[in-house]
Amino acid sequence: MASVTSLSDNVQQHLASALSATLPEAAGADPLLRRSDRADFQANGILALAKKAKANPRELAVQVVSQVVTGDVIKDVEVSGPGFLNITIADKAITGNLAARYADETGRLGVPHAEQPGTTVIDYAQPNVAKEMHVGHLRSAVIGDSVVQLLEFTGENVVRRHHIGDWGTQFGMLIQYLDEHPHELDHKDARVTGEEAMSNLDRLYKAARKKFDSDEEFKTRARRRVVDLQAGDEHTLATWQRFVDESKIYFFSVFEKLDMEIRDADIVGESGYNDMLAETCRLLEESGVAVRSEGALCVFFDDIKGPDGNPVPLIVQKSDGGYGYAATDLSAIRDRVFNLKANTLLYVVDARQALHFRMVFETARRAGWLNDDVTAVQLAFGTVLGKDGKPFKTREGETVRLVDLLDEAIDRASAVVREKAQDLSEEEIAERGAQVGIGAVKYADLSTSANRDYKFDLDQMVSLNGDTSVYLQYAYARIQSILRKAGEVSPAAHPELALADAERALGLHLDSFAETVREAATEYAPHKLAAYLYQVASLYTSFYDKCPVLRAETPAQVENRLFLCDVTARTLHRGMALLGIRTPEKL
Repeated sequence: MASVTSLSDNVQQHLASALSATLPEAAGADPLLRRSDRADFQANGILALAKKAKANPRELAVQVVSQVVTGDVIKDVEVSGPGFLNITIADKAITGNLAARYADETGRLGVPHAEQPGTTVIDYAQPNVAKEMHVGHLRSAVIGDSVVQLLEFTGENVVRRHHIGDWGTQFGMLIQYLDEHPHELDHKDARVTGEEAMSNLDRLYKAARKKFDSDEEFKTRARRRVVDLQAGDEHTLATWQRFVDESKIYFFSVFEKLDMEIRDADIVGESGYNDMLAETCRLLEESGVAVRSEGALCVFFDDIKGPDGNPVPLIVQKSDGGYGYAATDLSAIRDRVFNLKANTLLYVVDARQALHFRMVFETARRAGWLNDDVTAVQLAFGTVLGKDGKPFKTREGETVRLVDLLDEAIDRASAVVREKAQDLSEEEIAERGAQVGIGAVKYADLSTSANRDYKFDLDQMVSLNGDTSVYLQYAYARIQSILRKAGEVSPAAHPELALADAERALGLHLDSFAETVREAATEYAPHKLAAYLYQVASLYTSFYDKCPVLRAETPAQVENRLFLCDVTARTLHRGMALLGIRTPEKL
């Protein structure tokens, strides 16, 4: 089905025609249309046009109104104040436009695909091999997954990349220790779970670290093993692969709990660029982008200086020949631009790494790998805070394990579901508890602008009141209950019917779904979609309170209100899915 022109776009076209007819030099000018509490829409652009044309703005507004075609879309236009236009939409246009979205059999609700999609490589959800995921890993995964959904839904070609930490000196220590203690990773049960696998690795890491710090001879052997790993020694690589495989079992279990799809082919860690590092350094040095300084290969920037006033370089290769994060990140850019043919590189990474990525991106631009046609963006996110406003820690001051956080959210949500449940089995309560709990965690994150910190407050997150996913899920479940109670009466649009104020407000807001999705995708801003959906649920609650559905005055009105209910439900369902959140049929 073709995309549906929104009411705001339709009104915009009407106003543009009227402006052009009144003031030919204003052809193509923006009427500055927006939603208003004084009318359905207000246009403010005439003031600026009048100033430019040296005309009286109110008189110009009156002339424009005389050119506006009213009827099917615009019911009425009034001049307000010094030259604002207050626009009222015809009821039949509201219902008719929603009916066109409702008829979209693809379930897209009239949201168009991009006409000329590009290719975006998105780097998100980057856990470390042999280390448990903690609360700090939550935001990259949740924000990244939602941006993937938004971009794919609007037609962009998306390549997912999970840049896991799977290389470096710690692996020499781990591999050497396992060689000397070969039974440390033996599993009693072949069906080992992800958390058990990571628990074994965590225990191994702590034991290896203790020996590394206390035994100089072991430290020497471990460092030799790093050289073996980098040189591709067969036995060393096989052991390293075992660590990676054990860790992946765990990663997949955590992401499954987060209700996220992580595909093995999308996991390309630091090791994936190992063969490119030397060439990356050679290209940078030969082009003069990087220079040798005290034996290290560095890139300098005029505007980046340390506290002592001296330039702070990006170190691509250390003086001992080793490679740091910069070499890996720059090699990844080369791979993503030249092999994956990306137009956009999107990094969902902690805001505290902003300086590193600024230097890496500028280096890539100087090298010609990034340009006007290929851009790199860091979608920087803030910190998860505790209720006290400080970084989220356990009572013992340790970083909170992600699985513990998710389990507690599911437990809290299950208690809420059990309290409200009327006809759900224990199995259904457990399923809904997981959907509500994980949804609560995701929504709390996504309803906050990514670059802001937010407080992790489970009591608030699982509340049925306020701006929470539970409130939205409950609104959806309530609509499904009404549709079930309707029995054989089906939703049907009746554009000929007049609409009550609560119906109009809900219908107008539902009509802006496509432009909201487009804006959220273009700006990598899931919080804008979350805010829109909360408003949908709030307007539906007002509609539900003021407009009887199954007891409406006429059969046509019953059908039309059921239709409004169903469009609302479909919008909530699709919108929540784009945030990575389930909408249970019953709660």
